Amino acid sequence: MKKRALAILMSAAMAASLAIVPTVSASDFSGEDPQLEKKIKILTIWAEDNDNGILLNQICQDYKDNVNPNFDWEYEMVSSDDLRQKIATLAASNDLPDIFAYESGAPLLDLIDADKIVDISEFLAETGTEEYMNPGAAELMKGLSGTEDLYDLPLGLNVEGFWYNKELFEQAGVEVPTTWDEFEDVLAKLQEAGIQPLTTGGSDKWGATRLINAYAVRANGNDIMTKAANGEVAYTDPGLIAAADKLAEWAEKGYFGEGITTVDMNTAGSMLMSGKAAIFYNGSWFTQNLNDESANLAGPDGIGFFNIPVIDESISSATSYSMNCGNILALDKEKYDEGTKWFLKYYMENMGNLAMDMLGSVKGYTYTTAVEDMSGYTQLVLDEIDKATEGFAWWEAKMINEVSTTAQENVQPLLNGEMTGEEYMQSIQDIHDLNS
Repeated sequence: MKKRALAILMSAAMAASLAIVPTVSASDFSGEDPQLEKKIKILTIWAEDNDNGILLNQICQDYKDNVNPNFDWEYEMVSSDDLRQKIATLAASNDLPDIFAYESGAPLLDLIDADKIVDISEFLAETGTEEYMNPGAAELMKGLSGTEDLYDLPLGLNVEGFWYNKELFEQAGVEVPTTWDEFEDVLAKLQEAGIQPLTTGGSDKWGATRLINAYAVRANGNDIMTKAANGEVAYTDPGLIAAADKLAEWAEKGYFGEGITTVDMNTAGSMLMSGKAAIFYNGSWFTQNLNDESANLAGPDGIGFFNIPVIDESISSATSYSMNCGNILALDKEKYDEGTKWFLKYYMENMGNLAMDMLGSVKGYTYTTAVEDMSGYTQLVLDEIDKATEGFAWWEAKMINEVSTTAQENVQPLLNGEMTGEEYMQSIQDIHDLNS
C-alpha cells in the first residue's frame, strides 16, 4: 500500500471525534428523498443477529422507518464456504442480488472485468457522498483490485494480529513478544505451564491460513504473496514451505490442543475470552465480541493485542500490519436504479455511526462518535491503526479462485499431519500452474 494512502487512513480513523460537514451536491440527490417504491435483495454470509447482519438489517429498517416507507428488503444468508460458487452461478445467469457480500482482490476483479457490478466511485460522485467514505479504506480496496475506481463498499477497516488473555500470560510468567524468537519462547512457556498456547478456527480454515501468512510475510517480506500470485516467486519457494511447516510444527507440538480442525472461529474466540486458550489470531472486528459483556468473561481489560512479531525489521517491520476491509459489498449493475441509489445514499451517511454505536467497530466510513465514548477495546484498535505505516494482505488475497480454494481446503490436512508443508505448497503450485 502506498504510504500516502496509509497516512490518509490513519488520520481519517483517528479523527473520529470531528463532526462531518456535508457538502451540497449539485445533483438531483441534494434534495429530499422521493420515497420511491423499491425492494432490494441482500445476499450475505452473516446471520441476521450476528456481526454485519445486524447492521445491514438495522440500516434497512432505519431507512424504512425514518425516510422511505415504500422501501423493503429481502435478506438471504449463505455459508462463507459457498459464497464464491453462489455468486458465480448467479452471475452466469444474470441474476445477481441487488447487494451482495463478496471478497475483495482477485475474486472481485473477475466481476469487474465482466462488467457485472456498479462503479462505486461514480455513485459517490453522483450522490455527493464521497466524504462519508474513509479515504484509507477506499485506497486499500482499490489497491486489492488493482483498479483506479472503487467497485466495492467496505464492511470493516481492520488491522489483524494476535489477541491474548492477560491472566493466562501472567500465570505463565510471560510478556508480550515483539520478536519471533520471543513469540516461540512464549508459546513454549505457556504449554509448560499447562496452558493451551494457541487456538484458531480450523473448521473455517481461513483462520489457520492467516497464521501461515503471518510467518511468510515476516520471513519473506510484505509483498511475498503478491509475487507468488504473479509468478515472480514459486509457491514452492523454500521460504513459503517454511511458513506452512511452521503451522504444522505448532500443531504437532500440541499448541492448538485436540481436534483443532473441528473448531470454528467463534468457538476459538470464546476459548480465548473464557481462559481456555492464551492466544488467538484475528482482526480488529473481534472487538464486537470483546465488547459483549456476556461473551467476554475476561472483562473490559482482560484481553490484549499485539502485532505479528518481527523476524528482521529490514524484511518486514513492526509497524507493518495485515490490513483489510473485511468481506465487502458489491452491487449488481443490472438491478441498480434510482431507488437503490437513494437507499445507498442513506447507507453512506449513517453506517459509520450505526456501526460504532451498535458494535463499537470501525467499518470504513466516517463517524462522529467521540473517542471518550468508545469502549477500551475500540480505542485499542484505533491506537493500533494509528501505529501502522504499511499494510499487507491476507494469504489468499491475490490468489485466483481455484488456487484460493486449494489453499484453504488443504490447510486441514496440514494441521492434522496428513500433509507436509512442502506437499501443501506443491498442491497450491499445481493448481496455479494448471490455471495460468
